[in-house]
Amino acid sequence: MSHIVTVQETVTAFEPWLEPTDAELDAIELEMPVIAAEVELLDVQIMTLDRPVSELDVRRIRRARRRVLAARRELANRTATVSTSGVGA
Repeated sequence: MSHIVTVQETVTAFEPWLEPTDAELDAIELEMPVIAAEVELLDVQIMTLDRPVSELDVRRIRRARRRVLAARRELANRTATVSTSGVGA
């Protein structure tokens, strides 16, 4: 009796094409303030899910939204500066 064996390629998480490139890591690093602000906003919103929203909660949500907008503005300004300085180079 002969056994039937399938031939499969080994699957590893260490393939070079699976890892983020340096450019992708730089883009993530550039967006980290926005990501952190959005996580903070989400945390504040989750806090208010199981209870009535108080005036303090409204202020926390408003501040968190402002931080998200400020972080997005800074990111947009930073990327606009990088793209315009790269055009003339």
